[in-house]
Amino acid sequence: MVSKKDMRRGDLIVPYAEPADAKSEADVTGVFGSTLPMAAIFTRNKMIGWVAVIFAVQNWLSETPESTKNQSTPGYMTVGMALMSTAVAYLPLFMPPIAAPGMGSGTEAPAAAAVPTP
Repeated sequence: MVSKKDMRRGDLIVPYAEPADAKSEADVTGVFGSTLPMAAIFTRNKMIGWVAVIFAVQNWLSETPESTKNQSTPGYMTVGMALMSTAVAYLPLFMPPIAAPGMGSGTEAPAAAAVPTP
């Protein structure tokens, strides 16, 4: 039974068009390339720093022109961040922290007693 008061007009019908994907591709190497250097800097873990360097170089070498358009940071920038995070992990080797007297945590080994010489 068709209603006589059908207000729909055939000339106003707009066909459905599926919207375009907006960066739906998940780039796992890009995520690792940005989070691993930060984790290496915060924890000063050398192994995480080297893993960040490996992931960054691998991501940089596997870039394509299409992936370069979709990335927010270029490949050489992630390699630089990874190298910097590794350098920060090795920083205490070259610039050891200076311990102020009386500022220890109390868990260090006791200092050796001074032995008087006869």
